Amino acid sequence: MSEQKIDGGGPPSTTTTTTTTADATPAWRRFLSGSVGRNLGLVLALLLLIVVGAITAPDTFTTVNNVLTILRQASIIGVISIGMTLVIIAGGIDLSVGSVMGLASVAATLAAIQDLADQTHWIFMVLIALGVGIGAGLINGVVIAYGNVVAFMATLAMLVAARGLAEILAERRTLQVGNRDFIDFMNLDIIGVDMLIWIFAIVAALGWVVLNRTTFGRRTVAIGGNREAARLAGINVKRHTMWLYAIAGLTAGIAAVMILGRTTAGTSTHGQLYELDAIAAVVVGGTLLVGGRGTITGTVFGVLIFATLTNVFVQNNLTSSVQAVAKGVIIVVAVLLQQRFARPSGRG
Repeated sequence: MSEQKIDGGGPPSTTTTTTTTADATPAWRRFLSGSVGRNLGLVLALLLLIVVGAITAPDTFTTVNNVLTILRQASIIGVISIGMTLVIIAGGIDLSVGSVMGLASVAATLAAIQDLADQTHWIFMVLIALGVGIGAGLINGVVIAYGNVVAFMATLAMLVAARGLAEILAERRTLQVGNRDFIDFMNLDIIGVDMLIWIFAIVAALGWVVLNRTTFGRRTVAIGGNREAARLAGINVKRHTMWLYAIAGLTAGIAAVMILGRTTAGTSTHGQLYELDAIAAVVVGGTLLVGGRGTITGTVFGVLIFATLTNVFVQNNLTSSVQAVAKGVIIVVAVLLQQRFARPSGRG
């Protein structure tokens, strides 16, 4: 802004006054769009569900057994959701994790594999499940990163192929786990908490460390924020993308081991629609579908919110159809809030 200044009757001189424009973004919006604000909103949503459950089913909802049931139900989807979080933060998507989980459960319970496990150690079954998951994830990663196939289509193809291969291997039968040592280990209680819950907690903690305390995590966020800028900064985007899908496959393999311990059976029907539940938990947890932003903590809260919601409905004898409608509403609200609060400052 310019103004004229009279100096001792001499000729007018022009000086420049610099005006600093204050940030017009309201403080409450800046707070809500930050990580603390997003996580606070998730905590409040979870507490609200807990209050509703305590009021509508006071005799059963607040018991220790029911709390452990909620955590147990959340654990398998939660493990898958950790891998999904990393993929979505990088701007990708993986629709195949549920089918890969089913395939890994079948592969680990084949008669030949169980015979080898009986002769050696049950850990052999676990390694087979993890290997199948990593292998499927690597195939996804190679096709997407080096084949330049859109992630949606590549993982959709893996969804169909993995489910079909699982049906062929299992001959459309349910394969029972016969190794009692494996079953006993997966059903251990450590200080009163199920092994499945401990596995979920460990995977979530490792995911948090990877995302927040490693170069790999920083590169993941950079790729999701601006893929071309990340490449120009020296990041091997293709190789990194490949390993992200391998991690998603690994979490699907871990989930397969968990469901084997829970059901004592491997079947091609394991993991159906789990990919949608995982994506929903990740989105509700605050991870942007376009990539560049997300937290493991938010994903954990997202998983717990859906598990608690399901438990509240079960406690009140509501149908699965009502549960599906409620989940759909929650997902839509979460996406709308993302669009509302993720806009850059200063824009309408």
